[in-house]
Amino acid sequence: MFHRSERLFLRPHWPEDWPAVYAGMNDEGVVRNLARAPWPYLERNAREFAALPQNPQSPRFAITIAASGELIGCIGLDPVEGDPQALEVGYWIARKAWGNGYASEAAQAVIDLARMMGKQRIEAGHYVDNPASGRVLQKSGLIRKPGTGLHHSIGRGEDVATIRYAMDLEEQPSEVLKAA
Repeated sequence: MFHRSERLFLRPHWPEDWPAVYAGMNDEGVVRNLARAPWPYLERNAREFAALPQNPQSPRFAITIAASGELIGCIGLDPVEGDPQALEVGYWIARKAWGNGYASEAAQAVIDLARMMGKQRIEAGHYVDNPASGRVLQKSGLIRKPGTGLHHSIGRGEDVATIRYAMDLEEQPSEVLKAA
């Protein structure tokens, strides 16, 4: 599955992407904000990630700059346990690409994709000490849920305070429809 936004091209990972995945993920500042990535992040981890099979029901994408093809991060949609009509968005952006709005643009693109897939709800979360990710989720239209919870971070090796967000896809129009 492929998807295009204004500046980004979202495509499946290919095994030969592992060096770019490793370059972006071999950064404790990136990994500490993710739930499932180990620290230290090894070449082996990048090779395994880039070789994972694709699932069209929960797609994962390499985030690339459309003009150059440079891989700057990853974004994916995972099933939400107990809710077959919901998907959870998760992403990372390499430090060198921070501050350019790429995460928000990629998030909006996969939210629109989830809507096209017929899903009814998007969920996401971020660790309390990563407010930049909260701004990405809010810019993408997700609404903060009250309170905080705990979510395990493999890279940190502990449970971390987390803020959760959600969006009802049937109630909020897509960016494509807003622009029309």
